[in-house]
Amino acid sequence: MVAEGADIIDVGAESTRPYGSQPVSIDEELKRLRPILAGVVALGVPVSIDSMKAAVAAWALDTGATIVNDVWGLQRDPDMARLVAARRCPVIIMHNRDRADPGIDIIKDLGEFFQHSLEIAAQSGISRDKIALDPGIGFGKTPEQSMTVLARLHEFKRFGLPLLVGASRKRFIATVSPSEPDQRLGGSIAAHLIAAKAGARIIRTHDVMETVQALRVATAIWDRG
Repeated sequence: MVAEGADIIDVGAESTRPYGSQPVSIDEELKRLRPILAGVVALGVPVSIDSMKAAVAAWALDTGATIVNDVWGLQRDPDMARLVAARRCPVIIMHNRDRADPGIDIIKDLGEFFQHSLEIAAQSGISRDKIALDPGIGFGKTPEQSMTVLARLHEFKRFGLPLLVGASRKRFIATVSPSEPDQRLGGSIAAHLIAAKAGARIIRTHDVMETVQALRVATAIWDRG
């Protein structure tokens, strides 16, 4: 992944996919991370720890990770914001919901969630220049809502913070073009190019080489427009 152009490696030991994932204890999460995290850090690029647990994030930061990626946006573990503030590390605040509700205004929900997370961050002393926002494509959203979020991503630029988008292999792609997760490269790239055009500054992907090439070519063309 580094050789293919990844600028950051995101490492997590607990599945947070919306369907079929099981909660993992702190001990189990650490057991899975201990054999590999130091080796990933040694690759020489920044490493983000994907965890909703402050204890796991603290251990990972001690081991060399430099970014906290919290899929519950500082709202699940009350110690997470205090940890990030104390370590003065960057944090990714991701929008999430316990379950999808097709009846809600997902754009309004995201805005309120981000505002609450940013209030927690400010109260804890997290510097605003350490924060990126992730709309959580596929998390607590119907496929239709995920596509709406991508279509209206530019609206979240109002927060004045970097936006991160991870649409790679997500289920909404199969609702447009029936496919298994490993058959969604084209749909993933399409979503990521749209996100980049709308203002996303960080893209999280499984298929690094292909996504980097697509973004470089698209950027070269946009720059000439």
